[in-house]
Amino acid sequence: MNICEDKDKRPEVQEYKNWKELPPIPISLPIKGSIGTTGDWRTFKPVVDRESCTKCGICWMYCPEGTIIRNEEGEFEVDYVYCKGCGICAKECPTKSIEMLRESDV
Repeated sequence: MNICEDKDKRPEVQEYKNWKELPPIPISLPIKGSIGTTGDWRTFKPVVDRESCTKCGICWMYCPEGTIIRNEEGEFEVDYVYCKGCGICAKECPTKSIEMLRESDV
């Protein structure tokens, strides 16, 4: 029997509304330095619409480079020095508040 066909044996998928609901786990944050800077090769740039952003933190949670930071007002910002423009933050944003724009158009 194929395990994928047996629904009783598949692990349950957890869904979270924001980063505060995640269980605590030990992680190490990405280390920023001159070797990790983006330079001028990024093609797309994430731009956050502050009006529709709910500050859920999912963009911060999914960013593989750790370039999304929370400012003093609780809003999430992109550190463009290190952002690679992968678009994962925009894809995961539940309110579609992040738009990937061409670097040359911004």
